[in-house]
Amino acid sequence: MGMSLKEESPYKNEEEDVERESSVVVGGFPQPVKVVVVGYALTSKKTRSFLQPKLEGLARNKGILFVAIDQHRPLSDQGPFDIVLHKLTGKEWRQILEDYRLTHPEVTVLDPPDAIQHVHNRQSMLQDVADLNLSDPYGKVCVPKQLVITKDPSSIPDAVNKAGLLLPLVAKPLVVDGSAKSHELSLAFDQFSLKKLEPPLVLQEFVNHGGVLFKVYIIGEAIKVVRRFSLPDFCERELAKSVGVFQFPRVSCAAASADDADLDPRVAELPPRPLLERLARELRRRLGLRLFNLDIIREHGTRDRFYVIDINYFPGYGKMPEYEHIFTDFLLGLAQSKYKKRIAGTY
Repeated sequence: MGMSLKEESPYKNEEEDVERESSVVVGGFPQPVKVVVVGYALTSKKTRSFLQPKLEGLARNKGILFVAIDQHRPLSDQGPFDIVLHKLTGKEWRQILEDYRLTHPEVTVLDPPDAIQHVHNRQSMLQDVADLNLSDPYGKVCVPKQLVITKDPSSIPDAVNKAGLLLPLVAKPLVVDGSAKSHELSLAFDQFSLKKLEPPLVLQEFVNHGGVLFKVYIIGEAIKVVRRFSLPDFCERELAKSVGVFQFPRVSCAAASADDADLDPRVAELPPRPLLERLARELRRRLGLRLFNLDIIREHGTRDRFYVIDINYFPGYGKMPEYEHIFTDFLLGLAQSKYKKRIAGTY
């Protein structure tokens, strides 16, 4: 397949002959259980961040076995798998997975390649949020006004004026390919600096949000919210003096956790749970994904106006508190659901 992402499985030869029965200790006595075999195709970096020892240990205790998929062998010759977990890019890999899904309907592929591709483009990723136009007694969820620029930086100022976008503008790479560069962003404060940006990109109006961002992790039907520090607010006086383009690496990360910070309660208050549950439910259906996260901000000075500014597929769950328990319960639930359908004779 021409890929050099092969990971050594910690279970060595278990790809060849996976034992389908194991045991867990209940009341001091081993009890036989059916092993849930999860084949994973991840980059080396993703494998290290996600398959942490604590996750693998808990998974083994629950009867879940993670097995590395060999990129250099036909996927159908490996396994048998109950679930295939993946986060690789490229047309060749997507086609391999699509073919595998057709020939192995009994296997759950997380997630469908075409659905993942939809959120690899920042133009399309937020369209489902905009179309949803979610508003209920708990709040309103929308997206910042944005503009896609595919070429010719010199045309950006005119395009921005025609679209009616207000400075400052956040510039983000159009394509999200998993690289660190695809998560870098710039902040442009004046018309002249817009010409310095590098298309293809998305320009979003900057919304003051108290310097705090909410990362909403979604694993199936489970939702976990954490606070992260974000870009600071800008007042009119600061904007009048600010010029140029300021570049930032990935804005939110585990090291920038705001969960334990002494914040204004109006800024720190998490989005209402019922609102998040409805948003997650609708986006799971519209996106066709079960593993993703939303970057959400609250407009400063409001309590109930929220903006989704990014969607990430299979995000850094290793940074999420208690991810091991949530993820293993999710995998077990998937396997049990498939088993019931298999007994009923349907998939």
